[in-house]
Amino acid sequence: MTAIRLVIVDDHGIVREGIRQVVLGDADVTVVGEASDGPTALALIAQEAPDVVLLDITMPGMSGLEVVRTLRDGGDATRVLMLSVHDDAAYVMESIRNGAQGYVRKDTTPSELRAAIRAVHAGEGYFSPAIAHRLTTALREDPRPPSPRPAAPAIDVLTNREREVLGLIGRGLLNKEVAATLGISVRTVEAHREAIMRKLEVRSVAGLTRAAIAAGLTGDG
Repeated sequence: MTAIRLVIVDDHGIVREGIRQVVLGDADVTVVGEASDGPTALALIAQEAPDVVLLDITMPGMSGLEVVRTLRDGGDATRVLMLSVHDDAAYVMESIRNGAQGYVRKDTTPSELRAAIRAVHAGEGYFSPAIAHRLTTALREDPRPPSPRPAAPAIDVLTNREREVLGLIGRGLLNKEVAATLGISVRTVEAHREAIMRKLEVRSVAGLTRAAIAAGLTGDG
């Protein structure tokens, strides 16, 4: 049996090493490369032609969503399994729209991760039970056929800086990461976030994420 050629993409070295250790004893999976950012991942995928890419959805610069969309638009047949701390249905749906074949959380068990890699390689979609539950719940709450992108919120009420903050939050960055990216303090980020939530009438990070994706502020559509 030919081993599944796997590329691991995550901006945290400890996560990549953990995944490598999970599949190390599997005769049917071979890690052929690792990358810590989107551009490096795309170059590595072009060079190694892996069967499956295990791709972090949230990375500085080029997000995992941008990577999978670039692969799709370029006609690359590599199968992509998204790996994320986020289980919000908006992230999952956007991953599917951009071409991912599966989605698992970073706290998944080693056995489930192995099963997900094999399922995606076999041409099957794979979604963690908790992820699948969130998807079905979201579809029950809004049974309309999915549009290419949800209706955009009225972001014209936001300042340019608030739009920048919202876009970064939508890509999954934490407050301290947003602060570092924009060169402002965490307290300033928190103030912007509160203002955005008030203006857009949303009450959670999930709501901010959906608003950012719908408004096209994440750079993933």
